[in-house]
Amino acid sequence: MSTFSGLNTAYRGLTAARAGLDVVGQNIANATTEGYTRQRVTTSSISAVQPGLFSTGTAIGQGVSIDGYSRIGDATLDAQVRGTASSAGYGSVRAGVLSTLETSLNEPGKNGLSTQLSNFWAGWGDVSNDPTDTSAAANLLGQAQGIASTIATGYQGVSNQWSAARSSVATMASDLNAAAKQVADLNGQIQQGLTTGGSVNELVDQRNLLTEKISSLAGGSVHANSDGTVDVLIGGNAIVSGTTARTVQVSGSTTLEGAAAAPVTLEWTHRPGASVGLDGGQLAGTLSVLAPADGSGSGGVLAEAAASYNAFATKLATSVNAVYSGGSSPSGTTGADFFSVSSTGPAALGLGVIPTSASGIQASAPGSGNTGGVADKLSTLGVGAASPDRVWASFVTSTGAAAKAEIASSDRATLAATAAKTQQTSTAGVDLDEENVNMLTFQHAYQGAARVMTAIDEMLDTLINRTGRVGL
Repeated sequence: MSTFSGLNTAYRGLTAARAGLDVVGQNIANATTEGYTRQRVTTSSISAVQPGLFSTGTAIGQGVSIDGYSRIGDATLDAQVRGTASSAGYGSVRAGVLSTLETSLNEPGKNGLSTQLSNFWAGWGDVSNDPTDTSAAANLLGQAQGIASTIATGYQGVSNQWSAARSSVATMASDLNAAAKQVADLNGQIQQGLTTGGSVNELVDQRNLLTEKISSLAGGSVHANSDGTVDVLIGGNAIVSGTTARTVQVSGSTTLEGAAAAPVTLEWTHRPGASVGLDGGQLAGTLSVLAPADGSGSGGVLAEAAASYNAFATKLATSVNAVYSGGSSPSGTTGADFFSVSSTGPAALGLGVIPTSASGIQASAPGSGNTGGVADKLSTLGVGAASPDRVWASFVTSTGAAAKAEIASSDRATLAATAAKTQQTSTAGVDLDEENVNMLTFQHAYQGAARVMTAIDEMLDTLINRTGRVGL
């Protein structure tokens, strides 16, 4: 080996140490960058040149080779993060909807319907004492109108929740399409970068963040290809295939009342009518709460709640009218109903109070004078297994139980997602203490290589410029 070869070896050591410092700087600069995966410079030793026919002795290696820059990531952990993100996205949507629905019931509380029903039945008791008492009648009518208003407000709240969820589906579908297109674009850049021998680590980090977002939105799985690209599958169908991205669209009713005839679905844009099979994610959770009622109580949460409001309004009107219509008012009216119910729209919105004053309330049996017998029967209507109060209590209880179950399930899914993310970060995230140690290591390596180069340079100077000179 020539002395000049030593210079090359030292130079390679300098460049390797400098590359290591560059990577350390990149890691430290991106310590707080979301989705960044720490990198390491990969090196290997260069073997000695094989001796020739007339060469003798052994030779030292030729230094170090910079082979590339590797990502310290784990594909298994990445897949686990995507899977838990899908479950967490699905659960968070359902838990949020049910929690809001439960809160809107105001039960138990003074503004809840249970309290209003109790006051309503008590108002009939007051009227039974004196059907001509205008203050008792006014209180009764006020209670009745308050109940009708509360039912209508509750139904409208459910309808507003449904509309908000319907709008969010369209927004999430747009986000999904945008993320899929970006993944396809990154696939192309990564493929080209690998072909030309460049580093694509940062591009892979960006793609991983996007595939995690897709999983959170719509579930799915990711399959790596040999050319560096990935395919993203949703329900077994590719939304991203290499450098090609497909799009989805939302179809179906835009109103709660129309959902029964035209359920809200997510379908492929290139295949209208072909629904997208969702494995989880926020879209699947939202579509599940937008589903129409099925008549058995197991349909979409919001449609079932709206149906319960309608059923309760009908039950209350039917129960009260069945007794009330057999009574007589102080003015002689008989056979009329107390509550009116719309026959063309939601019963919860069409519940109204017919009498407007004490003279129009049919509180007594016909021919019995103002004895208040009918009002007395109505005052006990809230008692019994089939009473309106029990129907309402059943709805409140079932909603509370469902909300509690969904919140618990969502909490478990969120904990799993957090644990998976933490485990991923512990492997792929930047540890500043570790990077500081690496920085010192590469710094000393650089200094050492520089000293070797200086020493060889001095040797060469002596050999070239001073050999043969006497007395110096």
